[in-house]
Amino acid sequence: MPNQESISTDVLIVGGGPVGLALAVELGQRGVACMVAEEQERIGRQPRAKTTNVRSMEFFRRWGLAGAVRDAAPLPADYPSNIVFATRLFGPRLTTIHNAFYATQARNELFSEYAQWIPQYKIESVLREAAGALPSVKLRFGLRFTGLSQDEQGVTAELQNADGSRMAIRAQYLIGADGPRSPTRAAIGSRMKGQGAYALNFNIIARIRGMEELLAREPAVMYWLVNPDAPGFTGPMDVDDTWFFGCVAESGQAEMSDEEARDWINRAFGRDMQPEILQIDLWNAMALTAESYSLGRVFLAGDACQLRPPFGGYGMNLGLGDAVDLGWKLAACLQGWGGPGLLDSYQAERKPVHERFVAESVFNYDHVAHRLLRDGLEDPGEAGKAARQALGEEIARVKPREFHTLGVVKGYGYGDSRIVVPDGTPEPEPIVDPLIPSARPGAIAPHAWLADGSSLYDLFGPGFTLLVTEGAEDGAALAAEAARLGMPITVATPDDARLRALYGARLALIRPDQHVAWRGDSLPDDTAGLLAQVTGR
Repeated sequence: MPNQESISTDVLIVGGGPVGLALAVELGQRGVACMVAEEQERIGRQPRAKTTNVRSMEFFRRWGLAGAVRDAAPLPADYPSNIVFATRLFGPRLTTIHNAFYATQARNELFSEYAQWIPQYKIESVLREAAGALPSVKLRFGLRFTGLSQDEQGVTAELQNADGSRMAIRAQYLIGADGPRSPTRAAIGSRMKGQGAYALNFNIIARIRGMEELLAREPAVMYWLVNPDAPGFTGPMDVDDTWFFGCVAESGQAEMSDEEARDWINRAFGRDMQPEILQIDLWNAMALTAESYSLGRVFLAGDACQLRPPFGGYGMNLGLGDAVDLGWKLAACLQGWGGPGLLDSYQAERKPVHERFVAESVFNYDHVAHRLLRDGLEDPGEAGKAARQALGEEIARVKPREFHTLGVVKGYGYGDSRIVVPDGTPEPEPIVDPLIPSARPGAIAPHAWLADGSSLYDLFGPGFTLLVTEGAEDGAALAAEAARLGMPITVATPDDARLRALYGARLALIRPDQHVAWRGDSLPDDTAGLLAQVTGR
């Protein structure tokens, strides 16, 4: 094409949302040249994700960005992470779930960072600033992906600027982090499979004045409202009295006017709040995963390869996990110490995790506000009181599965992965909560706070880490073999007597993503074979 701009980079990331930006940070901190191409400016009021969970906050700590996320959060640092259930916002209470998502500011031995309640657009701002500050990362907005071709050496992507001019980008790898309608997924011919639309839902953003008394008396990050004519959920989202409100569309309803939104909010609140409607979005709940996450040198991440109802807060968090898993593997391959088995392991490791999280989201969607409705909740006298008490007890049994999920967000593992060395221990049964720490190969490395107040995770290096839980093993043989491969490795000797029991072995080899790759009481004679397996060689 005449006058077509041509650019080359190691990795082209199509999509500049949180997943694409997180991948850029992961690659950029490893010195990998990458470019993010995003069609939209991504400025808006919709919070999309509102919870950055414990595991994702550990990723932000790993990138050195946890403090920036806390600073960007609009709610006060000591704001309670509670979920209040009521008939209407100013009506009778049903029950309260405390410390939802483990976002209370309290040190917990099981994780290095508590969760953070923060709108997704604030997370994107943190990631965008961090990625833009990395010398090897280029951010380009206003670029629409239109197609690709690939060969054994790389991928050529065609993109179009807002003015209609075209650009060709040559990359060794292309990552589609371009959302649920992913053009990249379409370009590689991968189809989404699973359960399609459950129901249409509305997400309303409104400015609602006069909430100070409620927030002072009963602060919560979310209020679930269970009533017959306006069920839904709401909560404070940002400064300047900005609130979100979600509800399921009525049968046959495909749009909502501002007047209808105001009426719905007023009925759900039980009081005329004169809300100023800022934005209304329509979305569809689905439970889908892509049949294939890659083709050749093209890979999918985030919503491009999995979709689920938002209840449980798994969506963006799953995508951040994809970015970490794929990012370190891409860097290892580009830097020469990773073999082809690394990238082959991406779908094998992530898809089972996606499927479990999708199933959890579907369970939670079966218990949204309108499905909790029972007769007599707003009746006067003892009959109404008894109905509310019964529902409150039911909610206390069922809904913690949505809000107390540490066994899901940190309990998953890659035990069947070919780049993990099994040790013969049985795979544990999946648990939603609590988290039962395990150093079984493939699992997320168990966390501990050390005597000096630091996190065990802070000792892990950017590459692999040989963790010595007991004794004087210096890891010299392993380090020598890693040096021969050009593979970054750190030897960590925290001298903490608890770690031997916590890890079930004297030694544990930790991957760059903080998953256990191998454990044992002594290094194998064939250290070359060990490193060859865990690096996909």
